[in-house]
Amino acid sequence: MLTSKETFAEKETGRIEAFSDGVFAIAITLLVLDIKVPRELPESARLIDALLAQWPAYFAFVTSFATIGIMWINHHRLFNLIKRSDQMLLVLNGLLLLGITFVPFPTALVAEYIGHPDERVAAMVYNGTFVVTAILFNVLWHYAAYKNRLLDPRSDPRAVQSITRQYAFGPLIYLVAFGLAFFSATASLVMNMLLALSFAIPGRMSRSVDSTHGGAND
Repeated sequence: MLTSKETFAEKETGRIEAFSDGVFAIAITLLVLDIKVPRELPESARLIDALLAQWPAYFAFVTSFATIGIMWINHHRLFNLIKRSDQMLLVLNGLLLLGITFVPFPTALVAEYIGHPDERVAAMVYNGTFVVTAILFNVLWHYAAYKNRLLDPRSDPRAVQSITRQYAFGPLIYLVAFGLAFFSATASLVMNMLLALSFAIPGRMSRSVDSTHGGAND
């Protein structure tokens, strides 16, 4: 049975997650604006050719959609464990959301410049955005998890350690993708997509925590 203080604390983190969900939803929706309907085609041009010519926009859209979607899943996963809030958590979560809302810009940059001489710069900006965002994810989690500062007292320590280990690799691998952009913009974006998919699959302990907390909330 939760005390009134614990109920109030969970309500506060619920507000944080609800606001964050709205930001994620807006950011992921804005991505589609870079996919344009071909207009005023030359007489000799075919619609299918114009649509296929936009493949960089499709590729950037799918990659960013997957990445933001996985970030939303992981944000939700964290707040299954984070059950208290304070001023610093609000600030750190706000900084994370700042990174999320910025994603449509490098996505548009990649869509515009893949296949052009400056494509590597566009890919570096794109991957650099995710390096910073991954760091912010780590900072948010480490702040909340330090000595169980803001976590649910019932949290399994093994699950907390599992998440900490998993997240530690994020900035490093995004940094590798950033470096890869020096040599191949397309390869760095493919690596970005694979990294997003890897984070979509929670570890055994994370799945255990999700199911445990899901059952408690039903």
